[in-house]
Amino acid sequence: MPDTSDKKEQREPRAQQESAQEKQSPLEKRIEEGAQDVVQEARQDVAVTRLPWYRSIKRAYYLLGIDALLLVLFALLATFVHFHPVVGIDVTITREFQENHSPWLHGLMTAVSYIGYQAWLSIGLVVLAVLIFWIVDLRLEAITLAVVYAVSVILTALIKIVVGRPRPSVGLVEVFRTLNDQSFPSGHVMSYVAFWGMLFTFGIILFDGRRWWRIGLLVISAFFIVLIGPSRIYLGAHWAIDVLGAYLIEVALLSIALLVYLQLDKRGVPAMRKEHSWLSSRKFARSKGHRPAQQ
Repeated sequence: MPDTSDKKEQREPRAQQESAQEKQSPLEKRIEEGAQDVVQEARQDVAVTRLPWYRSIKRAYYLLGIDALLLVLFALLATFVHFHPVVGIDVTITREFQENHSPWLHGLMTAVSYIGYQAWLSIGLVVLAVLIFWIVDLRLEAITLAVVYAVSVILTALIKIVVGRPRPSVGLVEVFRTLNDQSFPSGHVMSYVAFWGMLFTFGIILFDGRRWWRIGLLVISAFFIVLIGPSRIYLGAHWAIDVLGAYLIEVALLSIALLVYLQLDKRGVPAMRKEHSWLSSRKFARSKGHRPAQQ
């Protein structure tokens, strides 16, 4: 005889689920359906604008040739400031930056550095970006962003200990906020370039077109990447060589991360994404070398 008890057990969860759905108010149903529509639309928007992997690699390799030299330059700078903690050109550059005492400039430089002083805000932005990438099915990108940021923070702490360069002193330049850790390289610059630089990189190599969210991503990311260096010099938190060294080592780190990411993407690691119908069509289109049509 057929086992009716198993069938009964299978029907019970379904009945409970249907009963729970019936208890939902019309407003709750509309909210749930609306949220699903927003997520689905975002996923489709990302899929439509995403470039094929071979075009992404082509764009990335243009940068990798230049970035190979940056690590060597960073090593030379680190060695130099280890034996020469105070450099005349650093003092001159900082004083030139600080000649302008305009309230708007001081406010701008302070605002740009603010995120880096608040650990909860910095980590919160990273977590938010990772969640957004994950929701729109860019899970390899989410993991890459999180790993790059974490490695950058650890690398900054280690280099500071090894180089051991002191911060700018009040006797030489204006110091708007006293900090007790080492100066080389700039932690603000490294963390900003790790986070905003990774977002900017994804915006360039993954997506095409002039959609508002892509333009906004590129503009905001470029804003923080460009201004964080001058901000640290203006506020007397770092010397110019500290800032330059941070840019060099962080760009080199991004290049390595980008190379690893592209290789994983090429080998199909993103297959861990959920199999939506639109995603399947996108994968087919990528295998054929063109983008899927918008559904």
